[in-house]
This record gives sequence, C-alpha cells and structure tokens, in this order.
Amino acid sequence: MKKSVLLFSILFVFVLSSFAQTPLRVMTFNIRLNTSSDSLNAWPYRKDKVASQILFHQIDLLGVQEALHDQMIDLQQRLPQYKYIGGGRDDGKTKGEYSAIFYDTTKLQLLSNDMFWLSQTTNVAGSKGWDAAITRIVTWAKFKDRKTKKIFFAFNTHFDHIGKIARRESAKLVLEKVKEIAGSTPAVITGDFNAEPTDEPIQVIIDKNNPLRLTDSKKLSQTAHYGPTGTFTGFQSKERNDQPIDYIFLKGTWKVLTHATISQTWGGRFASDHFAVMTELLVK
Repeated sequence: MKKSVLLFSILFVFVLSSFAQTPLRVMTFNIRLNTSSDSLNAWPYRKDKVASQILFHQIDLLGVQEALHDQMIDLQQRLPQYKYIGGGRDDGKTKGEYSAIFYDTTKLQLLSNDMFWLSQTTNVAGSKGWDAAITRIVTWAKFKDRKTKKIFFAFNTHFDHIGKIARRESAKLVLEKVKEIAGSTPAVITGDFNAEPTDEPIQVIIDKNNPLRLTDSKKLSQTAHYGPTGTFTGFQSKERNDQPIDYIFLKGTWKVLTHATISQTWGGRFASDHFAVMTELLVK
C-alpha cells in the first residue's frame, strides 16, 4: 500500500512538472545602426557582442531597433535557431531601419504577422506622421508557445526622436492598434520610445484612466529590477541618466518574474549605445 502511494505521488509530481510553464524570455534592444562614423564602436566590432547577449540570456522573443538590412543578415547568421519578421521602414522590405522581431523557432510558432506605420496613413509604406523627423514603423506578430499552446501577440517599435507631437500621437496609435489587432489576447510591446517615464508619450501609454492602457513590465516584476535603470549610454562610460527610454510593456494577464537592464562591457566597450532590457514572463 505504501509503495502504491509513493508511486502515485511520484507520478503526480512528474505530471505536474511536465505541464509546468517555461518562462517567456523577452528582450528589447536598440542595436545602433551600422555607421562607420562610430569608429571602434561601429557594427563590425559589435555584432558578435550583440549576438552573444541574446544567446547567453536565452532570449525567446527579441525586438530590435535601428537595424539595417545588413545587420539583420549578420544577426540571422549568428542566431541560427531564430527567424525574424519585419522590413525596412522606408519601403516595408529592405530599405531603411527595421523594427524587427526575432523569435526562437524551437520555442515559438509564428501564426501571422504584419507591419504598420506610425502616421495618419498606417498602411502606406514609408509614410511619415505628424512632426516626425523620420519615418517610423511597428512590426507585430501572433505566436503560439509550442509547449504550453498559449497564444499571444508581440509588437515592436521605435518612436521618433524629434517630433513631440509624433511621439504623443504614436503612443495613442499603438494603444488603438494593440486593441484592434490583439483584442483580448495577451500582448507584449517592446521598443525604444525615446521618452522617459514622466514624458507625455509614456504617460499616455500607462494612463490608468484609459482602458486601452499598457503596463510597464518592470512595475509588475516579482523580483527587484536588476541592473541600471537608465538605458541609453551613447557609447559613453555609463548610462546618460537614471531614466529609461527602452521599455517592455504588457497588455493582458501576464505574470512577470524578473526584469533587468543588461549592461555588460568588453574591455570597456558596449554592445550598443543602448542597454538591452529583458524580462521573464508567464501568461497567467
């Protein structure tokens, strides 16, 4: 009898563990465009560093910003089990910077994807909105976790660095599009928002009075944030200040296990002029 109870207990624990949900490891990373003017901080000296951070932290879902087509190819070669979705912001294909999404194909199954522009004509490739200095884009995808079968959406973007109206209206548009595309399905929104937490675009995004609002994953983390709170360095010896401009926002029922800013250096040199931000998530 005792042996039967013990066997049943072992079997019960095994069944529970087999259904245990593996955290989704998400990263947002402005990798800095490839320009020779960066000298020893130029992309050829950094591409292996960027890839190594992604691989070491075992990222399942990665939103990159400022990536030019050659950089996308370089990363794809260094991340063999990943695929990417997205296109250049100037034509939706290969011209201009990407705000692309890489995903681990062993963990996630791509169900659908598309792009839209941060402008008054969201479906017009290369369109520029409001007072923006540069064309801006959002890439989105619908995924299924291969193990848990849970479905979620991912959005990745890069807000304008000059236009204040453009950043505000982009924030409103992203909220509307997340609702339109994802509906009630959980969504994760990554990006370089070129705005600090007290700035208008972020306040629009997290406005508690707006039913479309998103939540900063850092606020929900069950463990204290790890690493610097500022995320931009400009290749200087440390972050510019203690305020982030890179975020991972959430919509829906997520459980946040950890949140971190990744600030490793190699001989005093960074992988990019931004720190990567990552979090570990569970869909409740």
